[in-house]
Amino acid sequence: MAVQPASTCHGSVFTRALWYVAPGACELRPGVLPAMDEGTAQVRTLYSAVSRGTERLVAAGLNDPAHRARMRAPMQEGEFPFPVKYGYCAVGEVEAGPPELIGRRVFSLAPHQERFVALSEMLAPVPDAVPARRATLAANMETALNAVWDGGAGPGDRIVVVGAGLVGLLVAYLCARLPGAEVTVVDTDPARAAVAATFGARFLPAEPGPADLDADLVFHTSGSSAGLNVCLACCGDEGRVIEMSWYGDRPVDVALGGGFHHKRLAILSSQVGAVSPARRPRWSRRRRLLKALDLLADDRLDALITQEVAFDDLPARMPRILGAGAEGIVTVVRYG
Repeated sequence: MAVQPASTCHGSVFTRALWYVAPGACELRPGVLPAMDEGTAQVRTLYSAVSRGTERLVAAGLNDPAHRARMRAPMQEGEFPFPVKYGYCAVGEVEAGPPELIGRRVFSLAPHQERFVALSEMLAPVPDAVPARRATLAANMETALNAVWDGGAGPGDRIVVVGAGLVGLLVAYLCARLPGAEVTVVDTDPARAAVAATFGARFLPAEPGPADLDADLVFHTSGSSAGLNVCLACCGDEGRVIEMSWYGDRPVDVALGGGFHHKRLAILSSQVGAVSPARRPRWSRRRRLLKALDLLADDRLDALITQEVAFDDLPARMPRILGAGAEGIVTVVRYG
């Protein structure tokens, strides 16, 4: 990949970033990188990934102030609803900063931006066995790992994942590695069956709805009321649903009739902002992120990246990438 020189003027480094500016609209805006201090590094971005579910909510505009603080990304600029610079799946190469980091590939919770300056502690080295393109999945792998901890999944469990988007498929990937686990992925898109099979999970269509799965544990990632109700139908007696979907401002209809009470079902939320309680005494968020990067050292995971877009083309392509029913799983952005 050709290295693009940084544009400078009187010591200032100029860069461009993607900004969400109105419902369904975004644009590339120029900016100046902050001056580097001790303990910071300047990173030239190689790839970033679009977090489709979260960025779809951001692009629509977060109207409820209650959500805005929790939805802030670590390096976000601007305020919800608009204009806002958002994103958290960037991989780049350190070009200035601490000597031990110069030339290293790193992952950071940074927006879609050509270059950025971050505290060194916010940069996670990418293992040599993980290509930069695939390393953009680290934040989502971290989410999946945390959810598997929250669910307490173990060997031999009968596990169902409803919603075969990126996070759902990563959960299935992790659970299928448990000895003797029986993992089923449920989704409305039959095209996801091949990826599920690659990971060692079987696939079932969401319609007419799976029956008699008698699951010990069900993960929900579809972001829909219908998907959540499918999860409840999949549970066996005293089964648990791990709710991973983020609904933003949308109401959710949950079918708490039927077998919900007599089967003594439970619904537990899982969110990556804090380490799962069972691991929290010994696992820091950084340790969890580094492990997520290690877990990406598997060529099968490249099947999750189904589209690549040049950074210059991103504003024009983003409405389709985030549109309802958009094809594919993960879109990565290529810089330079």
